[in-house]
Amino acid sequence: MKAIRTKRSLYNMEELVFVITPDEEDGGFCAAAVGVPIFTQGDDWLDLCAMVLDATKCYYYDSEPPATVRLMLREQVLKVA
Repeated sequence: MKAIRTKRSLYNMEELVFVITPDEEDGGFCAAAVGVPIFTQGDDWLDLCAMVLDATKCYYYDSEPPATVRLMLREQVLKVA
């Protein structure tokens, strides 16, 4: 028998990962979830953390949210001339 995966089961995960980038235009930080369409921003790190948790709860309002959220800063390598 073949299992059928629904939208709900595809997004039911243990950990949700956000890639964090500095918001160079307005200051603060931007956060984009990997694999699900969740985007948010914060004026500073504590504000960003609160906004990420709020956006995650809002996205999963009708289903089980992930157990944890991981915030990953974008790594950038610069070449020295």
